[in-house]
Amino acid sequence: MIETLQRIVQEVNAADSLAQALDIIVQRVKQSLSVDVCSVYLVTPGQQELVLMATEGLRPESKYKVRLKFSEGLVGLVAERAETINLEHAQDHPRFKYIPETGESAYHAFLGIPIIHHRELLGVLVAQQCDARRFDDDHSAFLFTLAAQLASAISHAEVTGEIHSLRGKHHRDVFIKGVSGSNGIAFGTAFVIYSDADIDTVPDREPENIDDEIQRFEKAIDAAQSELLDLKKRLGATLPSEEVMLFDAFMMLLGSDALLDRTIEHIREGNWAPGALRMSIRESTHVFEEMEDAYIRERADDIRDLGNRVLMHLQQTGNGGMRAIPDSAVLIGHKITVTELAEIPPGKLAAVVSESGSSSSHVAILARAMGVPAVMGATDLPVGRLDGSEVLVDGYTGRVYIQPSAQVKSEFQRLASEEAELSEELKSMAFKEAITPDGVHVPVYVNGGLMADVDASENSGSEGIGLYRTEFPFMVRERFPGEEEQYQIYRKILMAVAPRPVTLRTLDVGGDKALSYFPVNEENPFLGWRGIRITLDHPEIFLTQLRAMLRASVGLNNLKILLPMITSTSEVEESLELVQRAWYELLDEDVNAIIPDVGVMVEVPSAVYMIEEIARRVDFISVGTNDLIQYLLAVDRNNARVAGMYHAMHPAVLRALIHVIDGTHRVGKQVSICGEMAGDPAAVILLLGMGIDSLSVSLAGIPRVKWVIHSFSRDHARGLLEQSLKLEDPEAIRALLNASLVEAGLGGLVRAGKH
Repeated sequence: MIETLQRIVQEVNAADSLAQALDIIVQRVKQSLSVDVCSVYLVTPGQQELVLMATEGLRPESKYKVRLKFSEGLVGLVAERAETINLEHAQDHPRFKYIPETGESAYHAFLGIPIIHHRELLGVLVAQQCDARRFDDDHSAFLFTLAAQLASAISHAEVTGEIHSLRGKHHRDVFIKGVSGSNGIAFGTAFVIYSDADIDTVPDREPENIDDEIQRFEKAIDAAQSELLDLKKRLGATLPSEEVMLFDAFMMLLGSDALLDRTIEHIREGNWAPGALRMSIRESTHVFEEMEDAYIRERADDIRDLGNRVLMHLQQTGNGGMRAIPDSAVLIGHKITVTELAEIPPGKLAAVVSESGSSSSHVAILARAMGVPAVMGATDLPVGRLDGSEVLVDGYTGRVYIQPSAQVKSEFQRLASEEAELSEELKSMAFKEAITPDGVHVPVYVNGGLMADVDASENSGSEGIGLYRTEFPFMVRERFPGEEEQYQIYRKILMAVAPRPVTLRTLDVGGDKALSYFPVNEENPFLGWRGIRITLDHPEIFLTQLRAMLRASVGLNNLKILLPMITSTSEVEESLELVQRAWYELLDEDVNAIIPDVGVMVEVPSAVYMIEEIARRVDFISVGTNDLIQYLLAVDRNNARVAGMYHAMHPAVLRALIHVIDGTHRVGKQVSICGEMAGDPAAVILLLGMGIDSLSVSLAGIPRVKWVIHSFSRDHARGLLEQSLKLEDPEAIRALLNASLVEAGLGGLVRAGKH
């Protein structure tokens, strides 16, 4: 039964439409459990009504016609209670309702399972039997598991509007809920990215020219067959004859009608070659997966592998099937990488929506730096069905609307206009010096990782660059950049910003930042080999970067160096020794470099509680709140399932920051905040109260942060900090601070959530 369940789940997940998924469920359940009837009823939203959407065993003509209120019949009872109902004699139950259209009077045994997704009832899955008997626990568990799988498919169909066309209803505005990655509102066209040579992730897409797509596909088939023939010749002398024959079988599969004709048919029906290939591969694998023989079932993997091989060749022909990027592109994907985001021309990028990640993942950080709205952790995203759809992205509330109605668009256009008015109002604030009403200067710097950030910072009102993420130039290359290459990058940055300071963070990869040419595969990368741990283990990488930095600062002397992921004083001392070594090497080469200020990022709890010992050894401290919060609260910041537990206002976070700031000041050093907390207007009030020396934020955050600094004296902020520390609920703390922002006339800065 487990194997049967796995096969059905695979088929449902691979279904190209909700109608197909429903038919698969009812057919396979009836066959696998040897029941007489299997049916699926779906809820009509807002009406507490169930509609029969698929059945195997009841009269086919009753489909879409049978409708039941929650107060009607046994199916309605399952929906009303949102619980399983298992009856031996259904007709004897007081809620039994005879429906002549279905012909179900002959069925005695009844098992109804609610279909629930994210606490919302979507429908009811029903099994019926002529014989009077109670279904056993295995049957219940089997259907319960399938109901959970079906819930996801139904949710996707709600979003894309498919479910409404099936019901014959008009489109209803439905949104996908994720978490806010970058504030703002955007309208645009979905531009889906997918994994290279992974047939299951290919989206549907309308072909620009059907004949061209067919030709591309046929060329890819020829190339894959030639490749297999070469492999056969190369391995023929070393493999047994029966294994060599396997290549002949693969080549026959590539030339089979099931693959060739069906793919071409799907192209002619309006799908591009990769999408059509995905459909025919799925159809072929379904046939094998239904077989009882385990050996034959495993051949489905061979077919999938062949599909990936053909897909690879499709991607290598022409432009890889990638159509032109639309002018207002909403970049959508299962998992969007920093490099994929950076490859979209900024003028064409309207927004970013990712199925994975959170507000503090690096894609979200980069989106904020680029000033585009982003929604992360949208786990219900039907990625494969969205390409080319009109999309509305609400970066404030983390909502994504697919094919929104005119009413919804009109409302969000109004909100976008209000946002534009606020941005215009804030423009003048950006160039004012960040001084509190009681005369305290709190420098505001900018975070960056691209040359575009540096160029934009010239007219941003920032007092320099407080954090430049040097890993981005590493991530967009196919090898480690050499010293001269890095020198050119850093020199350009330092010259562009001089005489204002630039803080370059040394290479910080690992965790959610991977280098394709330097893979780090770990079960728990966030607690693994990352940041300073990698560069200390590879001093040749570290020294190359340090030498490039020191050389770049010659004659400018506006460089600061920041060490990431420090957990102990020994790491600090070892890093400082390498800085000294790089300096001595340059002196020997007659390079007139000087040793810049070196600081440490406080990102882990051990650094919090060793703050005085660490601060004594360096010139400054910078707190990376993104990682610090995730480590303090044991919340993976890229895991959408626990994103709601990631609270910058958590009392433990506030107490840790106070400990760091006070400890740093006790040894006479300054401390800055360079994490996302520094750009949160409500959090800035608390940071002012804690006595922070400077802040480093995204370009878009500069005017907002300066407005807060101009509006709250240190004493006022300290009073609000004291009130906040008496509260235990992060939401209560945020509510207190939001109320203070409104009272100070800064209501426009309060994070939107009411719309």
